[in-house]
Amino acid sequence: MDFPSKLLENAVNEMAQLPGIGKRTALRLVLHLLRQPIEQTTDLTTALDLLRNEIKYCKSCYAISDTNLCEICEKPSRDHSIICVVEDVRDVMALENTQLYKGIYHVLGGKISPIDGVGPSQLNILPLIDKVKNGGVSEIIFALSSTMEGDTTNFYIYKQIKDYEIITSTIARGIAVGDELQYADEVTLGRSLIHRVPFESSLKI
Repeated sequence: MDFPSKLLENAVNEMAQLPGIGKRTALRLVLHLLRQPIEQTTDLTTALDLLRNEIKYCKSCYAISDTNLCEICEKPSRDHSIICVVEDVRDVMALENTQLYKGIYHVLGGKISPIDGVGPSQLNILPLIDKVKNGGVSEIIFALSSTMEGDTTNFYIYKQIKDYEIITSTIARGIAVGDELQYADEVTLGRSLIHRVPFESSLKI
């Protein structure tokens, strides 16, 4: 693709690094921004700059937050003895949209995937195990996607905490095998939470 401007080419190349954005889509987006009032482009760059430099991760659940403790973990009305284990903040948002879950979350930041070079030490697994060891946890709900990586991660965590007197459950398989949690509709997600099953039972399926 030939560009009439080096500045345009640089902007397109940067935009094309985003997931799912090819060069042609990047060009269309950049040209769209050029046609907008300069204030709109400035607002976008300011928002991205603030996001990159000021975003925090909750010190308790590791979800993205504006403060050291996220709004969910701060609420005394949430049941802090029930922890729902998810992959990333998109899953937290999806489950919160059901308005059915009243516990708290623990965001792993990914799934165990040896083929991608991701091991347990690169995820937020140890802090979760420490929470269980320190007491006060009555149930761990595994809500990772129904993939090989998700099941591997669930089982790894389960082995670390199975000797403690807590309930371990997994969301019901209303979520199709291989599906990502964030793409499920609220009704399916809600039913999967309500009809969650003991994790040990899921191992026998």
